[in-house]
Amino acid sequence: MKYSSIVERLNAPIDNIQLILFRILFGALLAWHCIDAMMTTWLDFVFIQPKFTFSHIGMEWLQPLAGNGMYYYYAVMAVCGVLVSIGLFYRYSLGVFTILFAGAYYMQKTTYNNHHYLMLLLCVIMLFLPANTSYAVDVKLNRSKRQDLMPAWCRFVLIFQISIVYFFATVAKLYPDWLDGTFIRILLSRFKMPILKEIFSYDWFIYSVTYGGLFFDFLIIPLLLYRKTRKYAFFAAIFFHMFNKALLAIGVFPFLALAFSVLFFPPEFFRKYFHKSNSVFQSMIPDSRNSKKILILFFLPFFILQLALPLRHWFIKGDVLWTEEGHRLSWRMMLRSRVGETKFLIVNNATNSKEFYDLDTLLTKSQIKQMRTMPDMIWQTAQIIKEQYNRKGIEISIYVDSKVSINNKPKLPLIDPNVDLAKAKWDYFAHNEWILLYD
Repeated sequence: MKYSSIVERLNAPIDNIQLILFRILFGALLAWHCIDAMMTTWLDFVFIQPKFTFSHIGMEWLQPLAGNGMYYYYAVMAVCGVLVSIGLFYRYSLGVFTILFAGAYYMQKTTYNNHHYLMLLLCVIMLFLPANTSYAVDVKLNRSKRQDLMPAWCRFVLIFQISIVYFFATVAKLYPDWLDGTFIRILLSRFKMPILKEIFSYDWFIYSVTYGGLFFDFLIIPLLLYRKTRKYAFFAAIFFHMFNKALLAIGVFPFLALAFSVLFFPPEFFRKYFHKSNSVFQSMIPDSRNSKKILILFFLPFFILQLALPLRHWFIKGDVLWTEEGHRLSWRMMLRSRVGETKFLIVNNATNSKEFYDLDTLLTKSQIKQMRTMPDMIWQTAQIIKEQYNRKGIEISIYVDSKVSINNKPKLPLIDPNVDLAKAKWDYFAHNEWILLYD
């Protein structure tokens, strides 16, 4: 197919009801996510209790607001989510939410979740889509023109984004400890309720969950796209995501994943309940010139990056399952169990005296639990300790004794104990040699 023909098809006008419904659901879920964070102990646990948060490397200047500031921060985001849902000041509301959510996302990774990353990407995508041209307060206030059509690519980019998530989630599962049920067995063993514990111990159940998850991720998008299997795939998606919601602490993601379903059912399915006349379609054709510019200048490089990020670990020496280099932003979801122990030996360079650093004076218990198995967080901890001593005028070296077990295997050294982490650098794009490779 010629390039011009592809562009013409992507710019062909189609009914926008699917995008409108997705906007309503998406905004509501954004608001719910923020309200849930405020109503539970999550904000206090993640942003208020810690003395500092593990920001993404390079974003250390992003730290939580003092006192109850993060509650006000999330309250503003919740309001923005509601405004997005009802279509009031749509781009401004979504723009403010995107900036604030990006700040919260990059200022901590102790509770890193792939669905937070997905929500951020969707916020960026939705900023470029005409999602407030129908069933929106903006239309009632004449802040935007009523339209019932949109370029076909507006639906395609959302479907392509969720397809990327499922595809790379499938590829990541193709490793021995997933395929033989090891990880799922470990995951299900955490449930102590007698009835569940007995059911979850059966091999048939473990393999059902193992391969059910693998084939769901691989097949759900094609099955939703195909008219004859769409209905059955939708009910399978409800079962799959509600099962995960019941067993795993994964926030709004199951409902966000189900919200994508509106993009797969034909517009006629929804028009039965909304505007039934097609007469409005005759005069409301979107401007294709700006549409082509957005598609080519923004979305083309955007998705090239989305396809490249999950592949980058193949170009970094070592197994990403062990080194974690290239793990984040790659849709490697619910793949492994990591436990470990880490000690920081502080050597005074002037006196040559040695002492082990008391991590409880710096980190919360949850931060220590996460940090001791993650090389980047171990390195960040070393830099914070170095700064503490430097403020006292003491020059130190820091050596780390770290042993990690993946999926209940024997613990092995993760960090080279002979490397001074106070002087070590972090390399974003290549293997950090002070991270020992798994033998």
